Amino acid sequence: MILLAIGLFLWCAVHWLKRLAPGLRAGMDTSLGAGKAKSAIAAAIAVSLVLIIIGYRQAGFIAIYTPPPWTIHLNNLLMIGAVALVGASHSKGRVRTWFRHPMLLGVALWAVSHLIVNGDLASLLLFGTFVVWALASIALINNQDGPWQPPSAGPLKKDMILVGITVVVYLVLAGVHTWLGYWPFPG
Repeated sequence: MILLAIGLFLWCAVHWLKRLAPGLRAGMDTSLGAGKAKSAIAAAIAVSLVLIIIGYRQAGFIAIYTPPPWTIHLNNLLMIGAVALVGASHSKGRVRTWFRHPMLLGVALWAVSHLIVNGDLASLLLFGTFVVWALASIALINNQDGPWQPPSAGPLKKDMILVGITVVVYLVLAGVHTWLGYWPFPG
């Protein structure tokens, strides 16, 4: 569980560096150059993900609560929404005008949906941290960037494409879960 905690700490620290220590982040650009600084940050994020994955997979199962069986249905419904929100962050349709931070909201929804169906300590640490990270990131960005000016709405056709991509990505994620040994559907 130590690797999981270190990975989660590193994830948050690297992502919040620009918001919580802008001088340090600017100093990295100055001393390393903007390209190398971004590469160092990307490498730190990659390391954090590796630590998170290894730490989560190695963590022993310590039950905290037992989710009822019906939560699988709720999880799957929320996951469709999470995938759609992350997709909306890249969409050029009308949906992108509805949310200031669709990707962070999607991550928060992803994490909440997994908290609903996983009652062990490692899952609480992993998904709980991601909920806090996403919501705190939204607050930090909103505080520093001020009022939001929604982008212009694109054509409805782009939203229909988003729906199609959401379904495909959701099915791919379900397939990956199955491949990893986690059947994501009831029964």
